[in-house]
Amino acid sequence: MSDPHAGFIIASYALTGLVVGGLVLRAVVEHRALRRALEQLEARGVRRRSARQETAR
Repeated sequence: MSDPHAGFIIASYALTGLVVGGLVLRAVVEHRALRRALEQLEARGVRRRSARQETAR
């Protein structure tokens, strides 16, 4: 017995999986880019405010 809605259900799960996977991939790529930008700023001598507060104590 085949459910007449099986195709719709499978397509919905597949699309949802692709969207969630794309969001995870985007977050990972953005995290890497921000990490690289932060490392470049620190290499130029720019420091984070939180790092200055720790040394000021």
